[in-house]
Amino acid sequence: MRFNVTLHSSAQEQLRTIISRIERLEEEKAALAADLKEVYAEAKSNGFDTKALKSVIRIRKQDEQKRKEEEAVLTTYLHALGMDEDSAAAA
Repeated sequence: MRFNVTLHSSAQEQLRTIISRIERLEEEKAALAADLKEVYAEAKSNGFDTKALKSVIRIRKQDEQKRKEEEAVLTTYLHALGMDEDSAAAA
C-alpha cells in the first residue's frame, strides 16, 4: 500500500523539527541511562546494595501519605503471616 501524501512546506519543516527533537532526546536518554549505570556500578564497588538503593529512590519518589498507607498494609500482611518482628520475638 502506497501513500501519496504531500505536506505543505510549513508542515514538512515542523515534522523535521519534531523528529530532530525526538532524536536529540533519545540520545540524551541513552546518555543518562549510561550515567545511571555507572553510578550504580560505583555504588556496588563501594559495597552498597544496588537493589536497596533503587528501593530507597522509589520510596523517596512516593507521596508520604501513600507510602505510609502501603507500609501499614504491608505490616498488616506480615503480621497475619507471622513474619513481623513481634511474631519473631514471641517464637
